[in-house]
Amino acid sequence: MSTIEEHPTIGLHTSITDMPPLLLKKKADKFGCKVTDKVFPLKMDLEDPIAFLRREFNVPKMRTLPGVDLSLVDGEEDCIYMSGNSLGLMTATTRHYLNNELDKWSNIGVHGYFRGEIPWSKSDLKVQADMARIVGAKTSEVAVMNALTVNLHILLISFYKPTESRKKILVESNAFPSDQYMIESQIKLHGGNPEDCIIYASPREGEVNIRMEDILVLIEKHGSEIATIMFCGIHYYTGQLFDMQAITKAGHSKGCFVGFDLAHAVGNVELCLHDWDVDFAAWCNYKYMNGGAGCAGGAFIHEKHSETDKPKLSGWWSNREETRFEMSKNIDLSPGIEGYRISTPSIMAIIPLKASLEVFNKTSMSDCVSKQVLLTGYFEYLLNKTLVKSVVEPGKPYINILTPSDPKQRGCQLSLVFSIPANQVQVELNKRGVTSDKREPDVLRFAPFPLYTRYNDVYRLVYAIQDAMNATKLN
Repeated sequence: MSTIEEHPTIGLHTSITDMPPLLLKKKADKFGCKVTDKVFPLKMDLEDPIAFLRREFNVPKMRTLPGVDLSLVDGEEDCIYMSGNSLGLMTATTRHYLNNELDKWSNIGVHGYFRGEIPWSKSDLKVQADMARIVGAKTSEVAVMNALTVNLHILLISFYKPTESRKKILVESNAFPSDQYMIESQIKLHGGNPEDCIIYASPREGEVNIRMEDILVLIEKHGSEIATIMFCGIHYYTGQLFDMQAITKAGHSKGCFVGFDLAHAVGNVELCLHDWDVDFAAWCNYKYMNGGAGCAGGAFIHEKHSETDKPKLSGWWSNREETRFEMSKNIDLSPGIEGYRISTPSIMAIIPLKASLEVFNKTSMSDCVSKQVLLTGYFEYLLNKTLVKSVVEPGKPYINILTPSDPKQRGCQLSLVFSIPANQVQVELNKRGVTSDKREPDVLRFAPFPLYTRYNDVYRLVYAIQDAMNATKLN
């Protein structure tokens, strides 16, 4: 297992802004305390304009989480939930809405397809407009359907059209395995060799994050060979947010299709897919969108492709709603992304997402991101004051931060590397009621998501990490 010593330049970020530290200090001055004081997060929570949204979620109690040591924590206290980048919390209304649909199924059976507040046959359309607002798109450009990788496969049938001279796909290095597998299989479907057809954008030697200028240089150099740019919006491992608008513009200047996997970006950062002129995108809705494990994902195709996105895979639900039940042999194809809706939507996979979107509708992505910048900045500030190598006594365990310091290059996730085994640290965190996310080989990811995370949760988190590290060293 690698450790922090094998990442010598982590933390030496290329685009550093002092905005969060300055804003936090300004707040502390107003409160008459220091940013590191115990009272500071309590006062921040009292001023938080979207603090009321926490009530919309079911936050697990310490006593209900596996691995918790009740001799170390109060079992009735809320846990410190930092895993929204893997699974968002359940909204308080989800159970009620699901029970309504179960009652409908029990009481009227097949009539549920066309009756009630949410007819099952139209359930995906009931969340379409709200989903489009989250990603900055027109309603007609977005569909709620399938799962992330299924949607990417379906989209690449239309947006990866290799020729002899233009057959390559540009992707970030160390992409999420599912994306890697998906891209390789798409290339093989066209008779290509992944080793010849994939261009990787990689960090420079000794660095962890990919410099934007290096991505643009790759596009400029290889653009005439690239059929499709298929990038993530936020890197799952490092938490780096990429400039999707700049990548799209550069790719289009070279005649490439440009699309994004938004799994870690949707609901986390502001997106403007239509205005950025992105060709296609797909995402899951169980992370920051809080739609529950296995809920319906999302897909986007820019309206400029509504009549030109051929070839495509089609099914019954690709047929226009007005003529779908005429059962014609010849498809009356819906234009754009709606023509990609192959199968009947699953009401049970959409209802939890609907419940979450109702919570998002009580605020704005702008307000969410404003809190996210300060909340994540507060997390980083406390870590830099207590646990990074430069402030820790020699011989003591320490951490370093993979994620860029510039708020414009990240969402709410910070990825930490530890000088001691991360697996053991996570066990100790579990004992203290902290959920985190381990990613091989050596990273723990923490996501203080603004809709349900308090500033005081972040304060508790940092000192729980410190206690866990000390306990790990003792063991």
